[in-house]
Amino acid sequence: MKKFLLAATVALGAPLVVSGTVSGAAQAQTLNIGVGGAITSVDPHFYNAAPNNSLAAHIFSKLVERDANAQPVPGLATSWTAIEPTVWEFKLKPGVTWHDGKPFTAEDVAFTIARVPNVPNSPGGYGGFVRAIKRVEIVDALTVRFHTDAPAPLLPTELGSVAIISKHVGDGATTEDYNSGKAAIGTGPYRLVNYRSGDRTELARFDAYSVGPREPWERVNYRFIGNDGARTAALLAGDVDLIDQVPTSDAAKLEKDARVHLYKILGLRVIYLISDFSRQESTPFVTDAAGKPISPNPLLDLRVRRALSMAIDREAISDRVMEGAAQPTGQWLPPGAFGYNPDVKPTPYDPNGARRLLAEAGFPNGFRMTLHGPNDRYPNDARTIQAVAQMFTRVGIQTQVEALPWASYSVRNARQEFSLRLGGWGSGTGEASYALVNIINTFDRAKRTGSSNNGRYSNPALDELTARGAATLDDKEREKLQQEAVKMAMDDLAIIPLHQLVNVWATRKGFTYEPRADERTWAQGVRRE
Repeated sequence: MKKFLLAATVALGAPLVVSGTVSGAAQAQTLNIGVGGAITSVDPHFYNAAPNNSLAAHIFSKLVERDANAQPVPGLATSWTAIEPTVWEFKLKPGVTWHDGKPFTAEDVAFTIARVPNVPNSPGGYGGFVRAIKRVEIVDALTVRFHTDAPAPLLPTELGSVAIISKHVGDGATTEDYNSGKAAIGTGPYRLVNYRSGDRTELARFDAYSVGPREPWERVNYRFIGNDGARTAALLAGDVDLIDQVPTSDAAKLEKDARVHLYKILGLRVIYLISDFSRQESTPFVTDAAGKPISPNPLLDLRVRRALSMAIDREAISDRVMEGAAQPTGQWLPPGAFGYNPDVKPTPYDPNGARRLLAEAGFPNGFRMTLHGPNDRYPNDARTIQAVAQMFTRVGIQTQVEALPWASYSVRNARQEFSLRLGGWGSGTGEASYALVNIINTFDRAKRTGSSNNGRYSNPALDELTARGAATLDDKEREKLQQEAVKMAMDDLAIIPLHQLVNVWATRKGFTYEPRADERTWAQGVRRE
């Protein structure tokens, strides 16, 4: 199958190491990591968010893993073959054990697939990755077959997002059982010792790990440090050995500091605005000048969404707010990725055009609005919504800002409590359908689509085009269909893209890190020089 990240993207995303190297340091047995994104659960099927996925990758393994450029590599499965157009056969790695010593078998795979779409109270789960699977056939202890209704060429790639859990401890287990450690028994390189929500997670090396190479770190302290300045200070003080989401305000200074290394890669995450499509009448945070609700919901009007997009100076945000750590975009993948459409450009900055469109939509004097977003999840997230709000205000949309901690924001966002808000989506599969299925296709529990479609956008024609692409075996034809879907979604501004992030990590002197396009921050990428 064609690689999803083409040469152009690999070149853009090739690891960039900044600063000199220092060798000869004593081997450390404990690794301390400081992350900028809050972890909301240890349950690997509860919430499809990058911080949760990064932590889960220490404890749990997947059938298919991904390398630093999002390319599929063997994990718990040694091979996978389409033995029929609608049947995939996976051969499982022999000799793998769970952290409690019990053997990993095909029974665990079948149990996992059944659980994934049925996790209670999930704010954005993983059901979309198993939506193609109609039936799981256990051939023997180390062979499993996935039967699908239609050809599913992307199934191995999609299963690279599904952590496999054990049947013997997972049967009947709740999300809280994973958070407490009771059910957090994986096949990953580390065992869970302690999880404290909003603080840190303590891990211990699993010495019987056989899915990959044995880890050098006996213990890992995985700390949440949401404040940018505190994260940098912890690194410089030696309290942590690695940090992610290096503050853009500190990056230039750290590049010149001999005590640290910086590692950069063009990421797969788009930062975008989410409109409220869930309400036909008024939407709660949009009012007229007197503070009265506006009906119908103005965000349903494409002219209004286009005006919002035209009011945003993406170049200014990338240069001044993101300080070069982002690239303006008009879609959700970087150039060279599978499904990237070169004809879809960022909306040009045109405040006068925005005013004309607002007037055409019936708002010559604009309206009032509150723009919501997190303040501790994405690089410069609060600063970004402040900048966007100022730009909206300049075209007549008087915009206030409310920035919230991720732990509360993510729950309220999943409940459609906001009118317009900031979001971020990392296409870890390296191709366009990941976002199409999960954040743009119609929310449908039965079909397992739109699990993270928090704006409740719905376009049946786009749903059909997405499904057709997913069932197309020919790579060239499938990419063409994905590109058509990208254009359809962006023409309708299903989301309003702002920029693509450049992922940046920093290590203390004596440590190295392999930067990843999927922005995963994990101990497996850290080594001594």
